[in-house]
Amino acid sequence: MPATTLDATTALILIDLQQGIAALPGTPLPSAEVVERGARLAAAFRERGLPVVLVNVTGGAPGRTQTARPAGSPPADWAELVPELDRQPGDILVTKQQWGAFHGTNLDLELRRRGVTQVVLAGIATSIGVESTARAAHEHGYHVTLATDAMTDLDADAHRNSLEKIFPRLGESDTTAAILALLD
Repeated sequence: MPATTLDATTALILIDLQQGIAALPGTPLPSAEVVERGARLAAAFRERGLPVVLVNVTGGAPGRTQTARPAGSPPADWAELVPELDRQPGDILVTKQQWGAFHGTNLDLELRRRGVTQVVLAGIATSIGVESTARAAHEHGYHVTLATDAMTDLDADAHRNSLEKIFPRLGESDTTAAILALLD
């Protein structure tokens, strides 16, 4: 369903637009396009005095999985936000250890303190960090809007599944341009 409206107290949440993840090859969209669109959204939200949440991940949750985790330590700048986001002092930084940005963080508290009722989500990876955060936002009672051309994945099928099967159950989805138009 296309985005129809944005609440007066909508926050932007950008997931894992950090050096180590943005350097990975995104499919179906190149990571550079996702970063550029995320930066445009962030600038527009800041211009209107709306909260911007920048999320990065510094670790992974322990547990048994079928997917091997990379050995060794990531590069020193791996978790640093990409400079294109132009982080500002008023931005909310959330550092997570899990896929989603709500579990084990102060994200919900930060949003509620600001009276936020709706979130716009974008970032990398669609089927992991973005979807997990969208699910939790929905469960926390926020209206959810997804900027579908401002997200990508490492797996095109997983990306498509999130867009076609999961996101319609969680909220509204639209392009960056359409979301920016709703801000005016």
